Amino acid sequence: MASVEHCLYCFETLAAELQGRKPMTLDQIKKSWAEYISSTPAAATTTSEASSSSSSEAAVKQSPALRRLAASSSSSTSSSSSSSLSLTSSTPATSLSSSPAPPEGEEVASSSPLFITWNTNHPRHGYILRGCIGTFEPQPLATGLSSYALISALQDSRFHPIPASELPKLQVAVTLLTDFEDAKDKMDWELGKHGIRISFYERGRRYGATYLPDVATEQGWTKEETLVSLMRKAGWSGREEGWEGVDLKVVRYQGRKEKLEYEVYKEWREWVEEQQGRE
Repeated sequence: MASVEHCLYCFETLAAELQGRKPMTLDQIKKSWAEYISSTPAAATTTSEASSSSSSEAAVKQSPALRRLAASSSSSTSSSSSSSLSLTSSTPATSLSSSPAPPEGEEVASSSPLFITWNTNHPRHGYILRGCIGTFEPQPLATGLSSYALISALQDSRFHPIPASELPKLQVAVTLLTDFEDAKDKMDWELGKHGIRISFYERGRRYGATYLPDVATEQGWTKEETLVSLMRKAGWSGREEGWEGVDLKVVRYQGRKEKLEYEVYKEWREWVEEQQGRE
């Protein structure tokens, strides 16, 4: 499961980068957050209302579908939804890494495919997308979270890099991806439960795109609308009524998501600095 500590780590990584200091490690944050919660009842109440996840690391099974997905994807970037992402070959800034896969069926401790989403609080529209990039290849969380926290904040080609002045407006969402399966057909997935990755060929060109599990329900889409939208995001320009004639390959997966606002990070970080001042 994604956790509050994972979100804090993303904020800490980005803030440190923008402020020119060394960030705390994920292990340091886990230890510090536990101490903070035990000594600050208000923090425990706030986070229990905002989160139902534990602080344990997520493990992911390296299925054949996931291995094929990671191997066939050359890059990833996000679409217009706060948690929707497209994968195309034209975004080298978000290329997937090439770390070796573990043996089939073996659980990967502290590793997971992941996506990091940054949203900014708009005065009229609430939280809107500010950056969202991730990878389908399992990453050690200590390095993957920090890397993609920065990539999604500073290298999403659709947005200007996030400046330090915008930190107080931010919300971060961490999604750890699990349970990758080849769908039996293009409709073999459930709205609100599965994220999907489609791939297809047309006129000698390969297309691919993905939406995280919550995108379709957030947008109020049917399965058909979701698939057509994904095809458009992938760059398909065919007639809409002809989408069913396209031979789509679908991989479905699930996501374990946690999100956190800057204010919670700020209060925790101030407590950390206070503790350090006492040492």
